[in-house]
Amino acid sequence: MVRDIRHFIDGQAFEGASGRFGDVFNPNTGEVQARVQLATTGEVDRAVQSAQAAFEGWASTNPQRRARVMFEFKRLVEANMNDLAELLSSEHGKVIADSKGDIQRGLEVIEFACGIPHALKGEYTYGAGPGIDVYSMRQPLGVVAGITPFNFPAMIPMWMFGVAIAVGNTFV
Repeated sequence: MVRDIRHFIDGQAFEGASGRFGDVFNPNTGEVQARVQLATTGEVDRAVQSAQAAFEGWASTNPQRRARVMFEFKRLVEANMNDLAELLSSEHGKVIADSKGDIQRGLEVIEFACGIPHALKGEYTYGAGPGIDVYSMRQPLGVVAGITPFNFPAMIPMWMFGVAIAVGNTFV
C-alpha cells in the first residue's frame, strides 16, 4: 500500500479538501512509494493564518528560549539522522552519504541559529555625526515563507527556517 503524505497545520495532520495528490516516485525503482496531498488556496491560507496566530506569542518569547527550541530541533535531527537520510534518499535518489551531507549542511545553520541571542543584540553609536546618534533594533518580521528547490531537500529549507524561526518569525 502506498502511504499518503498529508497536510500538517497547527500540530496536526489533516486530510485536505482538494482530493488531489501528486505521486512520489522511488528514483531507484521508478515505483510510486507515496502520494503527497496537493493543497487548495484555502488550505494554504489556513497555514498562513495559523502561522499568523502563532506569531505574536512566538515573537514575544525571549531569544534564549527560542534558542533552546533550536537546540532541541538539532538534537532530534542528529538522533534521527540515519532514518532521515534514508527517507531523503528514497525520495530524491541521493546515496545515503549525500543525504547525510545535505542534512549536516543544514544543521550548520541550525547551530548558528542556536546562538541567535548574541546576534539579536542591537547597536548604538554615540556621535555618528554632529549631533547624531545611531541605534538599531532587531525585531521579528512576521510570517515568512520558503520555496525551496528539490535537489537539496534538507539543507536549503534549514537555511531558511532555522534563522527565521530563531529570530521570532513564524514560517510556512
